[in-house]
Amino acid sequence: MRETPKPTVQSVKQKYERSVQFNTELGLYDTVRKNENFFIGNQWEGVEANGLPTPVFNFLKRIVLFQVATITSDNIAMQASPLASTSRYELWDIDQITDVINKQFASIFEQNQLVGQIREFMRNAAVDGDGCIYTWFDPSIENGQDVKGEIVTEIIENTRVHFGNPNNRAVQEQPWIILSRRMMVDEAKDMAEGNGVPKETWEKIAPDQETYDNKFDAMTDDKVTVLTYLYRDKKTKTIWKYVCTSTVEMQEPTDTELKLYPIVWLNWDYVQDNYHGQSMITGLLPNQIFINKLFAISMISLMTTAYPKIVYDKTRIKSWDSRVGAAIGVNGGDMNAVARIIDPAQISPQIAQFIQLAQQMTQENMGASDVALGSGNAYNTSAIISLQRAAAVPTESVKQNLYRCIESLGRIFIDHMRVFYGTRYVQVNMNIKQEQMPLGIQIPNQDFNRAFDFSILKEIPVSIQLDVGASSYWSEIATQQTLDNLLMQDKIDLVDYLERIPNGYVTKKQELIEKIKGQMQTVMQPQTATSMPPLDTSTELPVKGGSGYGELQRAINETGVVQ
Repeated sequence: MRETPKPTVQSVKQKYERSVQFNTELGLYDTVRKNENFFIGNQWEGVEANGLPTPVFNFLKRIVLFQVATITSDNIAMQASPLASTSRYELWDIDQITDVINKQFASIFEQNQLVGQIREFMRNAAVDGDGCIYTWFDPSIENGQDVKGEIVTEIIENTRVHFGNPNNRAVQEQPWIILSRRMMVDEAKDMAEGNGVPKETWEKIAPDQETYDNKFDAMTDDKVTVLTYLYRDKKTKTIWKYVCTSTVEMQEPTDTELKLYPIVWLNWDYVQDNYHGQSMITGLLPNQIFINKLFAISMISLMTTAYPKIVYDKTRIKSWDSRVGAAIGVNGGDMNAVARIIDPAQISPQIAQFIQLAQQMTQENMGASDVALGSGNAYNTSAIISLQRAAAVPTESVKQNLYRCIESLGRIFIDHMRVFYGTRYVQVNMNIKQEQMPLGIQIPNQDFNRAFDFSILKEIPVSIQLDVGASSYWSEIATQQTLDNLLMQDKIDLVDYLERIPNGYVTKKQELIEKIKGQMQTVMQPQTATSMPPLDTSTELPVKGGSGYGELQRAINETGVVQ
């Protein structure tokens, strides 16, 4: 097998420039800039209005935010489950390991505020066409462990992600991936110095210009483009990392030991033979422009013809006095023919009808109907849920793609744990196997703090299952009503009810749960003690005779007492 060529500053720069040329010919940079402007409401950029009205009725933003809120959920959580009979470890042992992984997932989600990042991830996909999450390990984060560092995730724009094969959107099949960033020059120098680059080399790092038109970046002059080159080595089958600018090497090729590219990539809508997708906004821009133009023309018409005008005879009136209550002199003749008021022109009602129809049909085709947006009337919970589900049908494929991406993100997390975590103290579920306990005694689940070597993940295949819960308002009401009915029918106890009730309904919910559990344990202990039958001491126990001490045994057998 041929060896993977060692990257250099020049080779990485050439690959980056070819990728930028591909995106330029694709029109990516212009499309992203235009879509971003329309999303934030800057919809008349580049138009010389010359004082004429430029109204903006930004219904696109409402649609995008509604779709993102519908697809994402506050209750997203990853659940690791073992693949049985695929390891030399017993299933019970693997369950303990997956319990540790699940707790690490929860910690990573909380530390990186992943719920908010996922919303930004989906917002970028809806507006720009693609979303990207980049994962890396920061060894400088203090965590109280012998092995410092934590997993970090960040959102990267699609204009700064470059695939080695631009005709394939599959991340793990790429020969290489380049991430381009605009970094402060001093920050880039510190990074190169921290990587062991000689001073005479990193001092050559100087400001440069963005390779494509970026008006905000052009306002600064102290930034440099830093290229992170990730590639899969053909020999080791692992991901290697190389960092440089267009002129200076900032980090020599390093084996990360990762098996997966630490990147999650999502297209809002697929485009065949292209790693960039189609955004939701791109196809709706003509509708937004049509509505804005109709409003602008209607405003111009109202400003010029909406108010009545007065026509008067200049041969009889020298000048018209528009002051309130002012007298107007007339040179004789019939007063009825002196002046006349011209009625204002009427605007066709079809204009308002077309504006409303265009907006309504656009929203309905995107699943953002009036009822789904909260403008309609629904008189019971079942009707609301039915309408909500029907409105979510157009985005079902996007939602499934999001779940797939988060599953990939979980595999990337496990890959990082395996390589970088080392041995750490974690909370481990040490519940004893129930079949090993005598008399059917059951021991409650207990977590203990102990050292855990994450390198064991190399030997244990783990499948990632995604548990996603809806967080919309009406889904919470339906959940609340269902839990109320189960509690009233004694199908669940109070602890189960409190653990499943949506957040925000009960203050200090966890404290209340712990208090109720303590009360239940206190009540159960006396019952356990009194439930055992009393020992009957009136019944004489038979004494079995045997060799030795014959007189004592005969005395007990004959009289029942010892003489």
